[in-house]
Amino acid sequence: MKTTPFTDKHIELGAKMHEFAGYNMPIEYSGIIDEHMTVCTGVGVFDVSHMGEFWVKGPHALEFIQQVTSNNAAVLTPGKVQYTCFPNETGGIVDDLLVYAYEPEKYMLVVNAANIDKDWTWCVSHNSVGAELENSSDHIGQLAIQGPKAIDTLQKLTPVNLSEIPYYTFRTGEFAGVPEVIISNTGYTGAGGFELYFYPQDAMKIWNAIFEAGAEFGIKPIGLGARDTLRLEMGFCLYGNDIDDTTSPLEAGLGWITKFVEGKNFTNRAFLEKQKAEGVSRKLIGFEMIDRGIPRHGYALTNSEGETIGHVTSGTMSPTRKIGIGMGYVKTEYATPGTEIYLDNRGRKLKAQVVKPPFRKI
Repeated sequence: MKTTPFTDKHIELGAKMHEFAGYNMPIEYSGIIDEHMTVCTGVGVFDVSHMGEFWVKGPHALEFIQQVTSNNAAVLTPGKVQYTCFPNETGGIVDDLLVYAYEPEKYMLVVNAANIDKDWTWCVSHNSVGAELENSSDHIGQLAIQGPKAIDTLQKLTPVNLSEIPYYTFRTGEFAGVPEVIISNTGYTGAGGFELYFYPQDAMKIWNAIFEAGAEFGIKPIGLGARDTLRLEMGFCLYGNDIDDTTSPLEAGLGWITKFVEGKNFTNRAFLEKQKAEGVSRKLIGFEMIDRGIPRHGYALTNSEGETIGHVTSGTMSPTRKIGIGMGYVKTEYATPGTEIYLDNRGRKLKAQVVKPPFRKI
């Protein structure tokens, strides 16, 4: 298995380790619920160094990004971040990603760890405009410091005014004595906070400084288990569960990152334009359990007559709500919030209701 700059630290701290996307990663430390609530109410630190980073440079950088991504990167100015996806040629999604406008003619793409090789092959094979591409995934470390106390923790360590970095923007500056750290107001938890990008040789210096600065706020390391429950409470998609090569961005409720602007001829644009005009036959929904039960990936969703209308893509017991919550695809006529649907839990028909995420109330 691959390692991150923090793998030995996770093991030293007693984390429950498991393979994820080819990496030896911490799944939990003190327990998923405890870690989840730490992020919701205080501050927690995720090692996300397994994520992939591609640089796109040169005079054709923007042209390339406009061809391979669904969102309109032409609106980005240096310091801005954009959520987007790579559409494929059959109406699905290669991956969802972030685009960082680093400087004119220089962008960083942050892709999912499990898709690094697939995404790199996709980008190289679709680079018809001669953009300069560089896969730096093995040369960048990344930490996500999330929660309402994240800003108080991190501000001690940098002269950069973190309160002047709006959501989905970033600055580059000194952090914990390390120069040129990317400080990004992004995250996957819905609890606020920042993501830091740095060279692996500076990783432990940054880690130690963060944990010292956050001690007064009860800072804790957080594993991938709580990362999943946190993103699910917000209704954020997870690639491989809620979106994949067979799901269109319009079915997944990602029409807002699919921009049919003039001159942007991205992969499979005509198909997605047609789908938008004609409507989709299924939609990704959020739902809450009315009956007691926990939705799991792959469980069938039915109507009151027992007819299968879709399936669960993600589900859990909500740590903040103490009820079962989930996401899944259903036939469009059952996608309206308030609609009653049923979860087929191994033959038991359990009542649920379609809701619009986020599920979290705190």
